[in-house]
Amino acid sequence: MAKKIVLLGSTGSIGCSTLKVAEDLPEELKIIALAAHSNVEKLAHQARHTGVKHVALYQSERVEVLRGLLPPDVKIYTGPEGLIEVATLTEADAVLVAIVGTAGLHPALAAIRAGKDLAVASKEILVMAGEIVTREAHQAGVKLLPVDSEHNAIFQCLDGHRGGEAEISRLILTASGGPFRNTPANELPLVTLAQALKHPTWEMGRKITIDSASLFNKGLEMIEARWLFGIGMDRIDVIVHPQSIIHSMVEFTDGSVLAQMSHTDMCFPIQYALTWPKRLRGGLKPLRFEELAKLEFIAPRENDFPALRLAREAGTAGGTLPAVYNAANEIAVDAFINGRIPFPGIWQMVEKTMQAHNIQAAAELEPILEADQWARVHASAQLHQ
Repeated sequence: MAKKIVLLGSTGSIGCSTLKVAEDLPEELKIIALAAHSNVEKLAHQARHTGVKHVALYQSERVEVLRGLLPPDVKIYTGPEGLIEVATLTEADAVLVAIVGTAGLHPALAAIRAGKDLAVASKEILVMAGEIVTREAHQAGVKLLPVDSEHNAIFQCLDGHRGGEAEISRLILTASGGPFRNTPANELPLVTLAQALKHPTWEMGRKITIDSASLFNKGLEMIEARWLFGIGMDRIDVIVHPQSIIHSMVEFTDGSVLAQMSHTDMCFPIQYALTWPKRLRGGLKPLRFEELAKLEFIAPRENDFPALRLAREAGTAGGTLPAVYNAANEIAVDAFINGRIPFPGIWQMVEKTMQAHNIQAAAELEPILEADQWARVHASAQLHQ
């Protein structure tokens, strides 16, 4: 019987890739509900194509437009409450959350509490509330399935490992290095938005492409890995691997290293997360090693790209500081995109916001959300100083 999936964030790149994976594996995967922020035309097209009977639209102002584009038997849910309703549908087996920002946090927790396995593609869920999410998943007996290519790679390398955390020496996240991996530090203040958006490997949205250029995406992934795999920040490293063929590695205490390799196609980690513990052919293209010219590995320039240092500080301190790291970065990236700060200003804004924050415990959601809002206000205020 096909696994029934609720897809939150269906109109983004991860959502579209998820629909492709499900279409390639109709006997194994069935999308039963879709949710999007505001793209009603694309959402309606997806709903008609998949035949789902449940659709959620976060931006409720456009619900009448959506209603006019869908068959009358499709139930429409709206606003934040609508996301929670579809995330807890009785017939669902798993929920894939690919919503950008904090909007995915409440439906993710609701899905866990409803006993659904959670496929996580939204970094904010584990960066902001990793302690809560992992605790509640354990209590509910549900599986957290990573969709990010790096965490999915580590998940694959650890799948079947019975020795426990004590046998793991370190987790090694690979990074493409972004468009500025060879740019001298003194030229970074001069880089343009167009240059920052030219990622050498992946096709992604603006925010994550800028994060890749600044290495903030890797910093966020370090904090995610700390919660997903129960490993201290001191044992999570980053290596620049420009070819993006190895998606991450695990080094064990005996010196052995396991690596997961595949083409740069997000359908690989999405398929493994949704079909786990099975491995299925689907529509994925296998590697041909004779076609790989070379694989390079370079230490990241942490002094020139301080996002990794800041992530280690936030993840080690814990509490509400990771939420501040994430929120301040969102404000800083938006400011860079709109020409209000230079590229290095992203790191500077985040560091100043972190230094000003009074860290609180993060065992409950309220202080996390308060810290998120505080960081946005504090970071934004720097633009007027």
